[in-house]
Amino acid sequence: MVLIKTSTGLVGLAVHPNPSHTLGSLYGKILRIIKKMPYQSAYRKYTEIICNERNKIVKTSKDFLELECKINGGQAEELIVQAENELKLARQMLNWKPWQPLIEKPPPGQWTWPPPKSC
Repeated sequence: MVLIKTSTGLVGLAVHPNPSHTLGSLYGKILRIIKKMPYQSAYRKYTEIICNERNKIVKTSKDFLELECKINGGQAEELIVQAENELKLARQMLNWKPWQPLIEKPPPGQWTWPPPKSC
């Protein structure tokens, strides 16, 4: 029996005809982009872990229900939107180079939490 999704139940988000292929392609693109970043970059390390885990699930899942259940991040169509947004962010991060040293020294208390009281 083949399961066919007729609606996502979300306004403006149509059923995707082949979510496994699209997700695999998007995760592959993200992984290729972040490979250009230094290995010690926190963004690269953690994004690589998530994309590799999800890509493995995409490759081994039999249908969209199993994929959605194992990833546990929403419907397949929502996962596609998330991956498209991550791809855009990865491209921006490559341009921004947040792993490089700061241009100037941050003001005192910039990186402390909770912030110091000003009164």
